[in-house]
Amino acid sequence: QVQLVESGGGLVQAGDSLRLSCAASGRTFSVYTMGWFRQAPGKEREFVAAIRGSDGNTYYVNSVKGRFTISRDNAKNTVYLQMNNLEPEDTAVYYCAAGGGLLVSTTTAYHYWGQGTQVTVSS
Repeated sequence: QVQLVESGGGLVQAGDSLRLSCAASGRTFSVYTMGWFRQAPGKEREFVAAIRGSDGNTYYVNSVKGRFTISRDNAKNTVYLQMNNLEPEDTAVYYCAAGGGLLVSTTTAYHYWGQGTQVTVSS
């Protein structure tokens, strides 16, 4: 089993940057696909980014391409989301997830979820 704890959220202005961290427990961390999702009030949970454990390939939703970067440090059991040039539309609770499903952009591909961290971007 995997336990996930997110951190690094906060209140920033448009154009600013944040780095989210997700600390994971579990000795099989390196084999998991790790994903970031976000959910704004009244909205569905949305895929943001993912990184495979098998080969390190990364995936992003179109709206964050060129602005966000997902990475992982397997020695530290940690995954990161570097968010640059933040926009008000990025405001949401961001969740870290671990899984291994085929479709990394779907919530059903993940079996473990963190508690979430709030990101608020003012205009």
